[in-house]
Amino acid sequence: MATHPTEPTDHLPGELADAFGRAGKSVVRAFDERLGEHGVSTPRSKLLAEIQRLGPVRLADLARAVGITQGTASTLVDALVRDQLVVRSTDNNDRRAIRLSVTPHGDDQARRWLTDYLNAAQGIFACLDPAEQRTLAQLLTRLADTLENRSPQ
Repeated sequence: MATHPTEPTDHLPGELADAFGRAGKSVVRAFDERLGEHGVSTPRSKLLAEIQRLGPVRLADLARAVGITQGTASTLVDALVRDQLVVRSTDNNDRRAIRLSVTPHGDDQARRWLTDYLNAAQGIFACLDPAEQRTLAQLLTRLADTLENRSPQ
């Protein structure tokens, strides 16, 4: 006799997942619309800003800081190098390691993008008061931390 899983009685987690997915797509779209004039995609711009913030940084550390795989980071960095926004150099302490740094043009681009990013974020989240924004940031950080530290099941 085949058994069927019991139907969940609490639909709130599903509603939350749907709302989160919809909000996530809307937020990404809003940032892309507001930041598109930079000529560099939002993911590449975010990476550029992180390279600027972290200083000479290894690819693995950069990928971890922005929450992407090394492969994705490598592809994005290749484009930033090609656009002369980032340079690769050898690490003085470990000749096998490569460090990433922004060029002067990359530094300017990162500063402009970060200013516009923060202004866009202010507009996107203006429908929430500061207390709600802090609460949302705390909840999303806890969710991300939990999911990132969970072992695959």
